[in-house]
Amino acid sequence: MSQPVTTKVLVIGYVWPEPQSSAASGHVMQILDTFLQQGWDITFSSPAGPGEHKADLTALGIREVPIELNNSSFDVFISELAPDIVLFDQFMMEEQFGWRVEKYCPDALRVLETSDLQSLRHARHQRLKDHLKACPDQDDFSALFAPALREEFELMADTDLAKREIAALYRCDLNLMISEVEIELLVEQFGLPRQLLHWCPLMIAPPTTATKAFEERAHFLSIGNFRHAPNWDAVLWMKSTIWPLIRQQLPHAQLHIYGAYTPPKATALHNAAQGFHVMNWAEDALQVMSDARICLAPLRFGAGIKGKLVDAMLCGTPSVTTPIGAEGMHGDLPWPGAVTHTTTEFANQAVQLYKDKARWQAAQKAGDHLLGERYQRIVHGPALIEKLRYCQEHLTALRNNNFTGSMLRHHMHKSTQYMSQWIEVKNQKT
Repeated sequence: MSQPVTTKVLVIGYVWPEPQSSAASGHVMQILDTFLQQGWDITFSSPAGPGEHKADLTALGIREVPIELNNSSFDVFISELAPDIVLFDQFMMEEQFGWRVEKYCPDALRVLETSDLQSLRHARHQRLKDHLKACPDQDDFSALFAPALREEFELMADTDLAKREIAALYRCDLNLMISEVEIELLVEQFGLPRQLLHWCPLMIAPPTTATKAFEERAHFLSIGNFRHAPNWDAVLWMKSTIWPLIRQQLPHAQLHIYGAYTPPKATALHNAAQGFHVMNWAEDALQVMSDARICLAPLRFGAGIKGKLVDAMLCGTPSVTTPIGAEGMHGDLPWPGAVTHTTTEFANQAVQLYKDKARWQAAQKAGDHLLGERYQRIVHGPALIEKLRYCQEHLTALRNNNFTGSMLRHHMHKSTQYMSQWIEVKNQKT
């Protein structure tokens, strides 16, 4: 009796996953785990060098194959591998390798894991810079936090990054979106067909141990990779205005800031006398989150959803954030802590939540409920597999219905072909 054919998956990563350093890598690992549970054959490739906290994929049964940009050796590699599914981790990998996948594995299902809409994050960053330049001492950031989707579109539409990113989304057969808000932005404003987008948020297994009680916890915590611009801006905002306001009301309060790849500019902010502690990388992020009473996430720009805030719920730690931090995360359910618009409001809510046991416990319960309603691995894992299988079975029809994507793939393939021919002729003349 013949054995069933195993689905072969090639993942092309912008970086090698570091789940202890970033939520984006954590999401990739959740997707890989979902594939492994299906018994799929997985190869992970990346042109990046291994990072300091790289996950050991080989220990999970995943092949690791380094690749290079603009190197024809990739053509031989992918031809011999002949994957059924190619997953691009971030749209730049689709730009770099998508035309080679199209040429050598045209029947492979092309999937893009977006993590977040980078063009949205960058446009919001520019808006914040403009706002701070015009109003450097303003306390209220409401204008940044609640724009209509049409305003976001107008902010993004003329940028080179948005045009590149949207084109990559069209060229793929399926795009994994972590935020429902971003799905609506793409469908309602950019006009992408909804069938190209699949909601795939963080996928969490329920906690196996009881969370610590109010009395067992102390201090405030903030966490996030320092290389991620929204996290660095949050640290600066806390240092300059938020934390001094909290210390006025809680003179002995301590803030512990953890983050991978701590730069000297961050270490220079450490001031024990002010209770402002830059702690570098946390080897066990869930442990330090479980010890803290409150998680602070004062994000003034960004996109996607925030892994640190899901981790806070998982650890039973209430959080104080902004509408940017909470965006796409809780639907119609109450936030497990507070969502604020101003510097003063952020500090006041953090202090009240830190001191009020009953309110703190209510926030903890809200986090438990939110996790169960929106982030269960046993729900989103099977839904992802079902969607991928449907796309494989109906690939021809899906591509026929996505003429814009077919057109963009055609022109990308032709342009790279013409460029290769031009380089060859030039080399012959020289």
